Amino acid sequence: MKIQCTGTYSQHPRMIMQRCGYGEMVNRQGQRSYTRLLRGVPYPRFHAYIDMLDDGFQINLHLDQKAPVYKSVSAHAGEYDGPVVEGETARITAMVEQFRR
Repeated sequence: MKIQCTGTYSQHPRMIMQRCGYGEMVNRQGQRSYTRLLRGVPYPRFHAYIDMLDDGFQINLHLDQKAPVYKSVSAHAGEYDGPVVEGETARITAMVEQFRR
């Protein structure tokens, strides 16, 4: 699910994600993403990517249900919509609004 965040904000998106309870990850290719565990175990977890835009930023959010089955494959059992993802989207949107200038 994509969360559009237009305008200017008092914090960098990286800090906003941390305030939302997300930890930063960097993969082997150097791409940054953010995760938030649901139950204190690695999976399931929310997983988000940030895309910087001319007029703000966009959060690409999904729910990883389990780890990739094969080490060389990045595919996973992810949910991009549904009530759990919609609830997290609403929570993040409310938090992001607190940092709007």
